[in-house]
Amino acid sequence: MNARSCMLLLNKEAMGENRKITRGSRLVTNKLLHRCQQLHGHGSVSGVSETLGKRPLNGNKDTLVYSVFASTWNVGGVTPSDGLDLEDWLDTRANAYDIYVLGFQEIVPLNARNVLGPRKSRVSAKWNSLIGEALNRRCREEGGANTNSSAKDDEGSVEGSQGFRCIRSKQMVGIFTSVWARSSLRPLIRHLDASCIGSGIMGCLGNKGSVSIRFVLHDTSFCFVCCHLASGGKQGDVLLRNLDVADILARTRFPGPAAHELPEKILDHDQVVLLGDLNYRISLEEAETRSLVRAKRWPVLLENDQLLFEFSRGRHFEGWQEGLITFSPTYKYQPNSDQYHWCFDSAGSDKKRAPAWCDRILWRGKGLKQVQYETCSYRLSDHRPVRAVFHAECDALSEAVSHK
Repeated sequence: MNARSCMLLLNKEAMGENRKITRGSRLVTNKLLHRCQQLHGHGSVSGVSETLGKRPLNGNKDTLVYSVFASTWNVGGVTPSDGLDLEDWLDTRANAYDIYVLGFQEIVPLNARNVLGPRKSRVSAKWNSLIGEALNRRCREEGGANTNSSAKDDEGSVEGSQGFRCIRSKQMVGIFTSVWARSSLRPLIRHLDASCIGSGIMGCLGNKGSVSIRFVLHDTSFCFVCCHLASGGKQGDVLLRNLDVADILARTRFPGPAAHELPEKILDHDQVVLLGDLNYRISLEEAETRSLVRAKRWPVLLENDQLLFEFSRGRHFEGWQEGLITFSPTYKYQPNSDQYHWCFDSAGSDKKRAPAWCDRILWRGKGLKQVQYETCSYRLSDHRPVRAVFHAECDALSEAVSHK
């Protein structure tokens, strides 16, 4: 809690602009959206048709570009069925990326037994098995009779130059981060470490918090932070979310051999992606929010999005970027339906929560460029998964140095 209080003193100028935002100001939202367009082009692209790894950038043989798929999904405590097909979510039918970073929230219900009791690894193992099956299905199908030459491990990955391997996964209560890479990339990835921060009940339990995984690819360090921040739409809840972010950034540490000068904290890494159920809501009366959602007036709603508001004021998000939001709010849906939960008469008044863009993906770092930002229509829980694709530049040791 002392760390949280100290972090309150670290508010900085808003991305160099030091602007003030008035709720409902269309001008502010237009500036924010224009800024996103300047930074990231005019929205998402349909996909990446080729693997970018080991492709020289601007003729520089020592700079390589890899495609990174990152996604967040609050699965609402629902255990996946054995036949759940994840190919649409992972976009494996159209594209094959080099690295997949998948962040889950609530893979188990957040009850006292799960928060205080032993970790239930069976559920995370099942998710990894389904992920491996989806990522490697095309590889096995194309291999045909030759699939015996690539051994399949317990997580569904295929050992072979064309397959994908789970290089690291970590669970803390309901938060689960799973990182996969092409098998051919595995020898180039070093210093895989994970760090968990609980910021939930009493400021330390794991019902809320983060699971971070970092590694070094060639000579570039990456850090992926999966978060589940404080929930709630009451006045003051946004401050709790800000404190959670500050707490995660301040307390996360990665061990490293003394002989190597490795990044110790999240922001020390070259490229960072922060994703998860960040739980930021829309600062309007719920009735007005629902009316605007019915009319699909996303720009008006985004004028009052709490996270964009925090961006503009520089509260703990200086240096972070987010792509242009062109998709509908990702929460709160009726499970197994395309309708929001408040549309159902059976929903209790305390459950008729107004929709919001709770699920977000942010990033920072030189050489990281987002080329896609969207949601997809899996109906498993009351959240929709959100995914992004990045092109990541990596500094590689020159041939002369690497052979020393």
